[in-house]
Formats: sequence, C-alpha cells, structure tokens
Amino acid sequence: QVRMVESGGGLVQAGESLRLSCAASGSIFSIKVMGWYRQAPGKQREVVADITSRDNTIYIDSVKGRFTISRDNAKNTVYLQMNSLKPEDTAVYYCNARGTILTMGRLQDWDGWGQGTQVTVSS
Repeated sequence: QVRMVESGGGLVQAGESLRLSCAASGSIFSIKVMGWYRQAPGKQREVVADITSRDNTIYIDSVKGRFTISRDNAKNTVYLQMNSLKPEDTAVYYCNARGTILTMGRLQDWDGWGQGTQVTVSS
C-alpha cells in the first residue's frame, strides 16, 4: 500500500501565504517526479508545478514568481510555498507522484494522488 497525505490548506486573504505539504509512504522504490495540481469549481484539473528527483522544476505561468515547489527526497515529501495569493488561486490542490513501487516482490510503475486540500483566497 502506498499513501499520499496532504496538509496545509486553508482560508487566507489576498496577498497572504500558505505552505502545502504532501508525504508519500509505503513500498516506494523511487519517485521520479512530484507535483501539485489544482481544480477550481467548474474547471478542469491543471498542473501548477512539478519537480524532478534532480530538482528541475516547471511552473504554470500564472504562479511563476509567487509559488515555489521543493521536495525532500529522503522523506518522499513535496512542498508548495504559495506567496502573494490571489482569489483566482482558490481551488482544491492535489499532490501527485510518479515513480516505481514494490508490489508482491515486483517493481511496477506508479502514479499516485493525494486526497486534495482546499485553498480559499478571499479578496
């Protein structure tokens, strides 16, 4: 069993900050990419940022300069520091990890998701 547990969402005012965390645990062999996605009401889920095991990062244009993704490989944990939050950042945020897990003695590809955490930014 592999689990991904998120924390850190909440309600803030525009201009404030939040930090999201997501820890993966279980029979994980390796994680190539960890990332954050979000889904606002009535919209499709979109990637916000992701980071490789070598700390290469990408960001969606709307969060560049405001959000920072980082990871602790030893803890299989990914973070998203969100500064200067805007009302349009309001969404459910999901963490994602892609890599390899050990199942019944065999390695297999894995694409895991967290349960989602609500981020609400008031104007």
